[in-house]
Amino acid sequence: MALQASPFPNGFVAGVHAVGWAFILPCFWFLDRLIAVCKSTTLERTQRLEQECYLHPLKVFFGSIVFFILFVATAPLAFLGFLLWAPLQACRRPFYYHREPPSSPENETHRGFELVGKASFGFATANLCLLPDSLARFNNLGHTQHRASAIGQRIVQGVCRPHIRIFVDSPSSCGTLSPSSSFLPTVNSVTYGATDRQGRSGHRSAPRALLSQGLRQQDDVPWEVSSLFPSNIDILCLEEVFDKRAAQKLTDALKPVYGHILYDIGVYACQPPCGCSSFKFFNSGLFLASRFPVLEAQYHCFPNSRGEDALAAKGLLSAKVLIGQNQKRQRVVGYFNCTHLHAPEGEGVVRCEQLNMVTKWIGDFQAANRRPDEDVVFDVLCGDFNFDNCSPDDNLEQNHCLFEEYRDPCRAGPGKEKPWVIGTLLEQPTLYDDDVNTPENLQRTLESDELRKQYISPPVPAVGIPMVYPETGQPWIGRRIDYILFRENSISKHCRTEIEEVTFITQLAGLTDHIPVGLRLNVTMDSADE
Repeated sequence: MALQASPFPNGFVAGVHAVGWAFILPCFWFLDRLIAVCKSTTLERTQRLEQECYLHPLKVFFGSIVFFILFVATAPLAFLGFLLWAPLQACRRPFYYHREPPSSPENETHRGFELVGKASFGFATANLCLLPDSLARFNNLGHTQHRASAIGQRIVQGVCRPHIRIFVDSPSSCGTLSPSSSFLPTVNSVTYGATDRQGRSGHRSAPRALLSQGLRQQDDVPWEVSSLFPSNIDILCLEEVFDKRAAQKLTDALKPVYGHILYDIGVYACQPPCGCSSFKFFNSGLFLASRFPVLEAQYHCFPNSRGEDALAAKGLLSAKVLIGQNQKRQRVVGYFNCTHLHAPEGEGVVRCEQLNMVTKWIGDFQAANRRPDEDVVFDVLCGDFNFDNCSPDDNLEQNHCLFEEYRDPCRAGPGKEKPWVIGTLLEQPTLYDDDVNTPENLQRTLESDELRKQYISPPVPAVGIPMVYPETGQPWIGRRIDYILFRENSISKHCRTEIEEVTFITQLAGLTDHIPVGLRLNVTMDSADE
C-alpha cells in the first residue's frame, strides 16, 4: 500500500494544524531574527571590513529593538497557536511523504536484475546544518534558506551529470579525467542505478577497470575525492534539516530527480507513545530522497537524549524501497536506514545505547516487513554518528557490536582507519578560508596531508591522557563522523555485493561544516540454476 502524503489522518486535522502553525510562525521568525542580527559569521565580519565601522553596530542596535518589539507583540497569538498545534502532535505520523508522479511506471524501477542479473546502487549522506538561521550562526553558517536552495541545486547538478566509466587494458594508460571537462559522449544521464553493461562482462579488478574519473585503488576499495556529487545517486540521506522552510526548498529542488521524499521526520511536543519523555522543539533533522518507490517507512525517537540534544527528536528512520523485479518476475527490494546520534563529546555511553536501539529497531522493521517471495539486494545504514574511529575519547563506540553486523568500507579495525580515509568534520572558524571555500579548492586541500590538518577537526583525546596523533609513519586523517555502512548477511543468499567506489564530496564547500560521503555497491544475483 502506498504511503499517504499527509502525516495527518484527515484534512480537517491538517487544516487546524496549519492554522496553529501559522499563528506560531511570526513570533518564531521574529525571535530567530532577533538572535541572528546579533550573531555574525566570519564571512560577514570579513565583508564588513570594507564598510564604515559604525554601520553594523547601528544595525544591531535598532534591529534588536525592532525584532524584540515584534516578538513581544506576536507572542499572544503564538500562544494561541501553540494551544491548537501541540495537542495535534499526538495524531501526527512522524514524516511527510512527497511523491512526484513519474512519466511512466518503468521510470521508477531498476531493470538490471531482470535483464542481466546484476546492478549497481549509489548512496550518499550529508549533514547540512539547516537549523533556524540564528542557531546555524553558532556553527558559523548563516542564511539558512539561501543555503537550502543552493545545496539542492548543487546536488541536482552533480547527480544528473553523465555517469562515465573508462576501461583500459594496460595499467600504464590509467589516467584521470575530470568530470567537468570530459569530452566523452554522455551516457545514462537519467538512469536509476547502472546495469554495468557497457564494456563490462564480469568482475574486473583495478587497475584494468578504471571505475571512474579520479578513482584510486587501495585496500581493495576504489575511492576518490570529488568536487561533484557522484552521478546517479539512488538514495540520499541528509541530516540536520531542522528548518521546515528549508526542508520544503530542498524538496522542491530535488523532486525532479528524486520522486520519493520523506521530510519533516520526527515528533514534536511531548509524545510518550513514541518514547520521547521530554518536550521536542525540533524534529529529527533527517531527510530521505529516493529514486525508488518507498513501500514502508518507520521512525523511532531516541528516548535517552540529554542536554541541548534533547530539544530535537533525533532517532532512526528505516525504509523499504521497491527496486524492480528479478528474472523470475519476483519483487526486488532494498532496506535503507538513516540516523543522527547524540552529539556532545564525552558521552559515549549515550551513543552506545542509541546504537543498541538502532540495531534492534532495524531488526524489528525488517522482520515485520520481509516477505518470502521477494529478494533483498541491499541493507544500508548511514548518517552522522557523532563519533569517529581515531579519537581515544570515542573508544567505547568504536568497539560497538554494530560494526560486526555492518561493514564500514573505511575502517581497518576499532580505533584504526584505512590510510586513504579522509575526515568529514570541518573546523568551523575556517569554513570560508580560500583553501576550502570552493569545491575545487576544498578538493585540493583534502588531497594534501599538510593542508588537510589545518581544516579537518582533529581527534579528541581521552580525559587526562596525552595523545600523539598521527602515529609515526601514518597519514593525518582527522575526525570521520559521517558513515555509510552496509550489511550482507541480511540480503538474499544468492546475492553478492562488492564495493564499486567510496567518494568524499566537496561540492557543498562553504554551505555546510561536513564533508558528504558517497558509496556505490555492485550487486550480482546468481541464477536459480547456480
